[in-house]
Amino acid sequence: MFLLFKLFRRIVAAFLLVIIVVPLFVALRIWDTGHVAAPIKSDAIVILGAAQYNGRPSDLLSARIEDAQILFSKGLAPRILTVGAAASGDAYSEAQTSASALFKGGILPRQVKIIPVGKDTLSSTVAYASYMKVKGYTSVIIATDPYHCYRAIAMARDLGVQATCAPTTNGPGTLQATGIRYIIRETGAYLAYKTVGRFGIHLTDQVKK
Repeated sequence: MFLLFKLFRRIVAAFLLVIIVVPLFVALRIWDTGHVAAPIKSDAIVILGAAQYNGRPSDLLSARIEDAQILFSKGLAPRILTVGAAASGDAYSEAQTSASALFKGGILPRQVKIIPVGKDTLSSTVAYASYMKVKGYTSVIIATDPYHCYRAIAMARDLGVQATCAPTTNGPGTLQATGIRYIIRETGAYLAYKTVGRFGIHLTDQVKK
């Protein structure tokens, strides 16, 4: 009886260790990636979608668009991919809204591929990764929020895309504007993707800002 109790205690201790240590490790990786992520020259830049209002990008999406324009102007990639579907009842998709802003900024239509698919990170990643595979592109710079970088990179790499991230430096998604709540949300989203996601259970992470 004593041996069974001792074994039970060890199992409980191991379980508690896992549910504490694993999320903590992931949270630290999210924090670290958000601070040190740096883009390298790639086949394309992708702007992950975020909220838009009748063709006007939200502050969150505007920040991603601006960063993509800077990366493009520096010659880090010859093309930009915009992703994101339209919400129910919307006349514009997130991808179209991003592209329109790029055109207004002087980027030519032939330098932009609009992919109006994806209502969250995973479906958007699947959409642009599929397009890249058809075109023979293998590497991408993801323009998104700092604490979103870790999960966005992981999803791209799981789909065979060599990915780096360009964390936004302005807007509501920056390191200065976000904190522990964003890290907690991303930790949960990453763990859900790596666990229940393996069984086809997909939890949306759609953000409206």
